[in-house]
Amino acid sequence: MVKKFDSLERIKRLDPLGGKGELESIHLLTPEEFKGKGRMFAHNYLKPGSSIGLHTHNKDFEIYYILNGEGIFVDNGKETKVSKGDVLITYDGESHALKNTGDVDIEFLACIIFS
Repeated sequence: MVKKFDSLERIKRLDPLGGKGELESIHLLTPEEFKGKGRMFAHNYLKPGSSIGLHTHNKDFEIYYILNGEGIFVDNGKETKVSKGDVLITYDGESHALKNTGDVDIEFLACIIFS
């Protein structure tokens, strides 16, 4: 299967998950394409000064891969600077948030897989 770029679903969210600012997402897989194994695989752009609010994963886990930009990742209450090439993992029952502290978008891939 090949999914052409122009056919992918694009979503803009304001104040994502209780954060602030804007997140743009290009959904690379639909939940149905996960065949019951997960619910999201997306290419994301978190605008400068924006954040994804703190949230907890239940019955799934999430992986971020940072492609560009820099920010602060909140991992179960602990803040860590992150940038290009970093892999961020939030397991079932854990919480996380992401803040863009730079002057360009944080560009990242995100995948949510069921536990």
